[in-house]
Amino acid sequence: MHLFYTPDIATTLELPQDEAAHAIRVLRLTEGAEVMLTDGKGSFYRAEIDMVSGKRCYVRIVETTTPEPMWRGHLHLAMAPTKNMDRIEWFAEKATEIGFNELTFLDCRFSERKVVKTERVEKILVSAMKQSLKPTLPILNGMTPFDKFVSQPFEGQKFIAHCYEGDKEALMQALKPGENVLVLIGPEGDFSPEEVQKALAHGFRPITLGKSRLRTETAALVAVHMMNIVNV
Repeated sequence: MHLFYTPDIATTLELPQDEAAHAIRVLRLTEGAEVMLTDGKGSFYRAEIDMVSGKRCYVRIVETTTPEPMWRGHLHLAMAPTKNMDRIEWFAEKATEIGFNELTFLDCRFSERKVVKTERVEKILVSAMKQSLKPTLPILNGMTPFDKFVSQPFEGQKFIAHCYEGDKEALMQALKPGENVLVLIGPEGDFSPEEVQKALAHGFRPITLGKSRLRTETAALVAVHMMNIVNV
């Protein structure tokens, strides 16, 4: 059954324009066809196409279900975006398929990219959510200054992954199942020493993701995977 993203389904029984176009022009669905919808907020809606009028597609809700979350806690990944947008988009897609709740892009001292067009990334998140049959769309936050971000309150476990010498916990061992988690991943040039100290001063704990030296997007995906495994 085809899954469509309908964020406003609670207030309107019409598919969004792009989803309607896909249903009508690409899939050639007609009145009476059964479809599955998600609002991206945790619920699925089994529905039938009620009416097709030009480019517009209306539905009738048959059944609403809100399944148990696929993981426990709120999983938040904050990363410095890479210079190559393809790598950011690859991460966003794969992380959504695995499962997490929120993505924030960090503007760090050594960041290679200072601007991210979130519209494209948002579409990647929606597509990956539908492909992996999840009812929850990750929250996407645009570029945020590092100092501002680490000073914001967060109820849960907070970690920063960096490459400097010193005592660091393995993330898999440090994670506590069922709790909210926030992990910071730096740019290719790493966080600056000052940024690391500011994070530690705000309650972040230094962690390692293993013995291998990882690219930014790989490290971010490993962190999401570990958070997900511990919290399923």
